[in-house]
Amino acid sequence: MKKHILALASLCFAGLTATAQEVKYEEYDLDNGMHVILHKDNSAPVVTTSVMYHVGAKDENPERTGFAHFFEHLLFEGTENIKRGDWFNIVTSNGGSNNANTTDDRTYYYEVFPSNSVELGLWMESERLMHPIINQVGVDTQNEVVKEEKRLRVDNSPYGKFFENVKKNMFKKHPYRWTTIGEMSHLDAATLEEFQAFNKKFYVPNNAVLVVAGDIDVPAVKKMIQDYFGPIPRGEEITRNFPKEDPITTPIKATAYDSNIQIPAIVAAYRTPSMKDKDAYALDMLSTYLSSGKSSILYKKLVDEKKMALQVGAFNNSQEDYGTYILYGMPLGDVKLEDLLKEIDEEIVKVQNELISERDYQKLQNKSENQFVNSNSGVEGIAGSLATYYMLYGDTALINKEIEIYRSITREDIQAVAKKYLNANQRLEMEYLPEEKEQ
Repeated sequence: MKKHILALASLCFAGLTATAQEVKYEEYDLDNGMHVILHKDNSAPVVTTSVMYHVGAKDENPERTGFAHFFEHLLFEGTENIKRGDWFNIVTSNGGSNNANTTDDRTYYYEVFPSNSVELGLWMESERLMHPIINQVGVDTQNEVVKEEKRLRVDNSPYGKFFENVKKNMFKKHPYRWTTIGEMSHLDAATLEEFQAFNKKFYVPNNAVLVVAGDIDVPAVKKMIQDYFGPIPRGEEITRNFPKEDPITTPIKATAYDSNIQIPAIVAAYRTPSMKDKDAYALDMLSTYLSSGKSSILYKKLVDEKKMALQVGAFNNSQEDYGTYILYGMPLGDVKLEDLLKEIDEEIVKVQNELISERDYQKLQNKSENQFVNSNSGVEGIAGSLATYYMLYGDTALINKEIEIYRSITREDIQAVAKKYLNANQRLEMEYLPEEKEQ
């Protein structure tokens, strides 16, 4: 009976994906190199205007880390035609919302407005690109904002430096080795001219993709885009030639300390391929198999049955240039970290030596389809997906065909990536330990 239910669920998801989730879009380039993607959806009177810039933490000077994230804040300060402090008031007074976020690979800004305010959203984003005011007042103000964010999210947050320590031990050459939020001393030391130069280099139309998604009149929006973005001059071409990492052939042993925790953690991290590689998709499915939900392999074994862990997990952090596959566990009681890692390793070896069951494989397919449907269930999500697929994957059409990649992954593919990437001699082994706070 269970097999029939799983089969029925799979068919339902497949049907939903094939029909309701097809995203129609149009894309083209302006003369200045800005890429434009339009998606029309008249089901609700809302529109998302968004711009993604191909600039992230990896594009920074190693002595000036944190610049990309800093600009996420700085470019809300104001423009020649938007007074300092007015940005959010304009958005909210017109029934909208907005936000921005930064990763190692890109920076993303977006507004969600009632559809009759689409022109307002386009004007504001063109202002951010064409007429930003970058002065010492704004830099000083946002420097304090970023410092407070770092104190809240990193310095005083339990396990807040977890990923920071993984990165700096996993990457020795590539700029993924530093954090997105950066070093505050670097921001303090930076001159106004350095901030202005960063803006001039990376915030140019030929380093950006503009997405307008929602209840739009396409010809009218095209004219608005030409009017507002067309006159912005093209910037200098950006070339990237990041150093390649040497393969990890012997385990990297490391210890990190956190004064905000009482329970230690053990980490095993592996360097994996770019998000564009099919193996990255198979690793996604493997992490779901190992640790997604209470019925997952690691949770069921180490939390439920053996009661060795308070928490255990696996996740594949896919990025544009490399990925990082992380296994971790937090011991329960007097369980030793090395014993917890040994138990986790046993499950990895099982995957390397045996195919996962057909039932578990079908569950993975169902979850992949469900996640795909949910990610594109609204225009805000669609806008972000369109920008990401174009900029980081180089293939906008993935918004409709990425699910086919997941469907094409076999049990043998999952076994193969476990064998290829998750070996004990190819990893970082890090103990993340409590540190006594200074009195």
